Amino acid sequence: MNLPPCDQVGFVVRDMGASLALYEPLFGPFTTMDPGPMSYHYRGREEECDMKLAFGKSGELEIELIQWVTGGSPHKEFIDAGREGMHHIRFSIESLEETATAAEALGYEAIWEKRYGEGLAVACLELA
Repeated sequence: MNLPPCDQVGFVVRDMGASLALYEPLFGPFTTMDPGPMSYHYRGREEECDMKLAFGKSGELEIELIQWVTGGSPHKEFIDAGREGMHHIRFSIESLEETATAAEALGYEAIWEKRYGEGLAVACLELA
């Protein structure tokens, strides 16, 4: 797929405060963000989701902590399945559409997407 090096590792956590206490000794201080509810295209429908976020660094690699609060999302699925921890890796790419099409040919499907504006979009893909 000719992907660049991954630039983020995301962790889904149950408790942001406890997780910051756990991860800050490893990665240094995190910047926290509470963006409030946002609408995403999730498994074929529009779904509002609210999350708490925190961002740290390990060299050039961004470490993202995500605490699901409300709504449908892959993060809620992860928590509901009894999991916590590493959830995703991110690749910053030129064209989401082209890369998603190439990924679909390999058996991946986009399950969670949002276009924030020109040149800024996200998609969570999983093996179908």
